[in-house]
Amino acid sequence: MAEASTANLGSGCEEKRHEGSSSESVPPGTTISRVKLLDTMVDTFLQKLVAAGSYQRFTDCYKCFYQLQPEMTQRIYDKFIAQLQTSIREEISDIKEEGNLEAVLNALDKIVEEGKVRKEPAWRPSGIPEKDLHSVMAPYFLQQRDTLRRHVQKQEAENQQLADAVLAGRRQVEELQLQVQARQQAWQALHREQRELVAVLREPE
Repeated sequence: MAEASTANLGSGCEEKRHEGSSSESVPPGTTISRVKLLDTMVDTFLQKLVAAGSYQRFTDCYKCFYQLQPEMTQRIYDKFIAQLQTSIREEISDIKEEGNLEAVLNALDKIVEEGKVRKEPAWRPSGIPEKDLHSVMAPYFLQQRDTLRRHVQKQEAENQQLADAVLAGRRQVEELQLQVQARQQAWQALHREQRELVAVLREPE
C-alpha cells in the first residue's frame, strides 16, 4: 500500500509538473515578468525539494516505525511535506513584502521595457571622473536646492503669518489699553464732578 501511495505521489508530482510547464509555456520572444519568474523558481525549488525528500527516503530513516505503522507513516509524511511547502512559501512571501520585491521587480521590468524603445544611446562614462561626477551629482544637488528653497519659502510664509497675527494682537491690546484709559479718565472726571457737587451742597446758605 505504501509503495502504491508513493507511486501515486510521484505520478501526481510529474503530472503537476507537466501541467505547470504546459500552462506556463510562452511563445518565443515574449517577455516574462520577473515576479512571475520568481514564483516559477520557487515552485521549481519546492518540486525538487519534494523529489529529494521522497517517501522512500523518509521510510528508510524511520524503518522501524514504518514497519509497524505504514499508513500512519504515510500520513505523517504527507503532512510534513505540506507544512514544509507552506512554511517555505510563507517565508518567501514575508521576504517579498519586507523587501517590497514585487514593486522593485516591476520597476525593473519597466526600466528594461523603456530601454528597448529608447532611441538615444544610453549613458556611458566619458573617462573623465570629474565630468561624470558633475553630470550625475549636479541634477541631484539642483533638485535638493529647489526642495530646500520651497521649504524656506513655506517657512517664511508661515513666519509672516505669525508676525501678522502678533501685530494684530498688539493692535488689539493697544486699543484695549486706550479704551481702559478713556474709561478711567471718564470715571475720574465723574468722580471729581461728584465731589464738587457734594461740596456745593454742603456749603451753608
